[in-house]
Amino acid sequence: MAKKVVVIGSGFGGIAAALRLRAKNYEVTLLEKHPDLGGRARVFKKNNFIYDGGPTVITAPYLLEELFALFNKNISDYAKIVPLELWYRFVFEDGSSFDYSGNEVSMKNQIENLSKDDFVGYEKLLSFTEKIFDKGFTELSTKPFNEVSFMIKQIPSLLKLRSYQSVYKLVSSFVSNDKLRRVFSMHPLLVGGNPFTTTSIYTLILFLEKKWGIHYSMGGTGNIIKGFEKLMNEVDIEIIKGHEVTKIISKDKKITGVQLDNQNKIETSNVICNADPPAVYEKMLNGKANKSLMFKWKKNRMEYSMGLFVYYFGTKKVYDNIEHHTIKFGNKYKEHLDDIFDNKRLNNDISYYLHRPSATDKSMAPEGHDCFYVLVPVPNNQSNIDWAIEGEKMKSLIINKMEKDLMPDLKENIVDDFYLTPDYFEKDLNTKYGSGFSIQPKFSQSAYFRFHNKSEIYDGLYFVGAGTHPGAGVPGVLSSAKVLDKIL
Repeated sequence: MAKKVVVIGSGFGGIAAALRLRAKNYEVTLLEKHPDLGGRARVFKKNNFIYDGGPTVITAPYLLEELFALFNKNISDYAKIVPLELWYRFVFEDGSSFDYSGNEVSMKNQIENLSKDDFVGYEKLLSFTEKIFDKGFTELSTKPFNEVSFMIKQIPSLLKLRSYQSVYKLVSSFVSNDKLRRVFSMHPLLVGGNPFTTTSIYTLILFLEKKWGIHYSMGGTGNIIKGFEKLMNEVDIEIIKGHEVTKIISKDKKITGVQLDNQNKIETSNVICNADPPAVYEKMLNGKANKSLMFKWKKNRMEYSMGLFVYYFGTKKVYDNIEHHTIKFGNKYKEHLDDIFDNKRLNNDISYYLHRPSATDKSMAPEGHDCFYVLVPVPNNQSNIDWAIEGEKMKSLIINKMEKDLMPDLKENIVDDFYLTPDYFEKDLNTKYGSGFSIQPKFSQSAYFRFHNKSEIYDGLYFVGAGTHPGAGVPGVLSSAKVLDKIL
């Protein structure tokens, strides 16, 4: 008889876990509280515009392909993933820009235009990040860090790779130009970290992008979720939508089942949580975890990622000047990040990420229209910001900035819009303090020091997703499901 497992949450991590365990002949039930799958990767459809809720940058697509291959299927029959020629356009406060891509000639010319000597430094940086990638991603991203002895074994090589430095400090040791330092250090923001405090291990993203490029899913990231749902139905994974898990049931610290909001109970000795670990321990369990002083200390010392303000909008004008991915830097870099992460206050000197999927995929917007979302890092809800008041102010600030910086006559061309604040992440996605990416990727919160993939407290409780090892981002959460292969 097949062993039964329940997966809570249908983000990329939960779906990947469900598929991997089904391939090992587990009887799998996937639970999702929303009426649709995807978690952060869910989709919003409004007035014939299609808006991806969360992840828009697809890297390391082989991690997606592997999940279909487990069942001898080809991803191309379920979703169409295409490489982007231009990865990001960076725009600076003085109006200058930098086109970031895998084109070495273009990169060399642009770097040398900014700083003649920095191309050599850039090449050395890439070479160094390859070594970090080999260790941090290839070797360790799918290894469980449940034992402190395994962590201790890694320390010599991590020290050799300067993991005690921040991303910004490491990048700055190779390139001197301020603009280039921003371009090559911004990647922690894609996984919830501050470049000035995130461990330099995360510079591996530079090499990861170089190795596989940056991709887009036609029809949006949500189309990948749709493809996964079709696959899960084909391989007999039971999917229950629209019901929230209110309790994970245990006896003598052993998992025995889950209870849903309709009072239905599902018996199982194995629960995989794609939900945020703090929310699981604080809201779904019976409090035994809090009796462990070591675990309580670990949980209470965690520092959480920033919050996100995400403004979705459609226009009746096509803005051909806007690339698929644009990152606009504010005037100040470190000071703004200090306000977000440390001071927990809003700052008008915002930086933002502008996503225009209709640059690549006309199906995302009605004919003759354009589709966008703009993501602004903001303080998480430890700030006590009242988003019922500040939300409209932030929306106006963003529109004014974009109109001034990039998109003339924007106000008069917006025909559809809405926004999400950290309140959405806290209430709808159950993240602590409304953080966008669970806990920050600091060295002291990485690997063994994150919430473990196999619960430190309960037998039969496991975690995938942003809050556990290896961390946030699509490659990270997909890799967290691969860790399960080694512990379950």
